[in-house]
Amino acid sequence: MPAKSKAQQMAAGAAFAARRGKIRKSELKGASRSMAESMTEKELEELASTRRKGKPQRVAKS
Repeated sequence: MPAKSKAQQMAAGAAFAARRGKIRKSELKGASRSMAESMTEKELEELASTRRKGKPQRVAKS
């Protein structure tokens, strides 16, 4: 499941780093905090590894 926007990819990267212990979970905010709690490490890695080139900054809610 690739990220749909740059913001989603960056939030997943922060959550993945927290899971790996590179940053503290208390430093996470918003979407990255909820991602860290609700997603597996494999799902986070997949989202975080998505290329950002050509992605919109944010995706409008439908």
